[in-house]
Amino acid sequence: MDNELKQLLQSVVREELKAVNEHLDRNDEQFQEVNQHLKSMDQRLSRIEEDQHLIKRAVLDTNERVIRMEEVLENQHRIIELLSTRSIQQEAELKRIK
Repeated sequence: MDNELKQLLQSVVREELKAVNEHLDRNDEQFQEVNQHLKSMDQRLSRIEEDQHLIKRAVLDTNERVIRMEEVLENQHRIIELLSTRSIQQEAELKRIK
C-alpha cells in the first residue's frame, strides 16, 4: 500500500506539474522572442550611431569648406572693390589729362 500511495502521489504531482512546466516553456519561448527583438534593436541602434557619426563628420567637413569658400569670396570681393576703385581713378586721370 505504501508503494501504491507513493506512486499515486507521484502521478498526481507529475500531472499538476505538467501544466506548470508547459506554462514555463511558453514563458521561455516568449522571453527568447523578446530577447531576439532586443538584439535586433541593439543592432539597429548601433547602425544608427555609426551613421550619425558619419553624418556628423560630413557636416563638419562641409562646414569647413563653406568657411574657406566664404574667405575666398571675401578676398575676391576686396579685389573687385580695389580694381573698381583703381579703374575709377584711372578714368578720372584720363579725363583730367584730356
